[in-house]
Amino acid sequence: MPLPQTMKQVRFSGPGGPEVIEIETAPLPQPGPGQVLIAVAAAGINRPDCLQRAGGYPPPPGATQIPGLEISGHIAAVGEGVAESRIGEAVCALVISGGYAQYAVADEPLCLPVPKPLSLLEAGGLPETYFTVYDNVFTRGRLKKGETILIHGGSSGIGSTAIQLARHAGATVYATAGSAEKCAFCRSLGAQEAIDYRATDFVEEVKRLTDKQGVDVVLDMVGGSYIQRNINILALEGRLVQIAFLQSSKADLDLMNVMLRRLTLTGSTLRARSVALKAEIAAQLRRDVWPLLEAGTVKPIIHATFPLEQARQAHELMESSAHLGKIMLEVAK
Repeated sequence: MPLPQTMKQVRFSGPGGPEVIEIETAPLPQPGPGQVLIAVAAAGINRPDCLQRAGGYPPPPGATQIPGLEISGHIAAVGEGVAESRIGEAVCALVISGGYAQYAVADEPLCLPVPKPLSLLEAGGLPETYFTVYDNVFTRGRLKKGETILIHGGSSGIGSTAIQLARHAGATVYATAGSAEKCAFCRSLGAQEAIDYRATDFVEEVKRLTDKQGVDVVLDMVGGSYIQRNINILALEGRLVQIAFLQSSKADLDLMNVMLRRLTLTGSTLRARSVALKAEIAAQLRRDVWPLLEAGTVKPIIHATFPLEQARQAHELMESSAHLGKIMLEVAK
């Protein structure tokens, strides 16, 4: 079946709020060497998309300005060096941009098969989320069986994934969330304790839960005033893993505890890393996590789904922080 000449995609008319989101018609992108063209079924909404829309997180040089970091769909065409037999495969893929569209280009090594029990809609919310959690919790955070982890934003897409994977790894999981409903959601996913940060000081609660020993790992996306507080609740040899800065990337810190307790402060982003480095994470996911998804041991949690034409409403929901799990764009049914 021949491909269409044009497609619908989301664009930002300029930096700003959700009101700058528009739908336009554009030519299909073309896959380069080692790439595939995917007919997009679904795309995940992520906080970095909102940051890009506001003007704070541009795509790498040479990448399309169209937002969207994770997609699912069927391979519709292949670039040089990719076997034509891959056309028609159902995949989910990590992309550096371009996901909010009917067609998107992905690097072949960053395409993973859709786990058998999952729909394309569910699979579309896997790549950015699972790449981020696996790399930061287990590679950078070095979380091991028997250790403790505090996951901030436990009811988010990242948080709900981190809770499930950390619990499966044999860790004791604590989470923070912004309401009693969100805390109950975190517990339902496997968190032993969930702390309503609006009602309780998470520092004092973690000290109580750990008999003042602290946690081995903190996964944080808030930053700002949380950074020092996170340092203060890390155990000996503890690791603070920073993956975003919803509050601020700057803080006035007393680093004496870092020295005295031999702490590690680390973090990462995915977007600017090389395809080779991201391909290593993809291989680790396929080996360690995809069997869990296929067995139903862990699962993506989807809070709401919007058509591509309602990307503005999807961003409004994301920025309201009212969701439990992932927010998705269903591009094609």
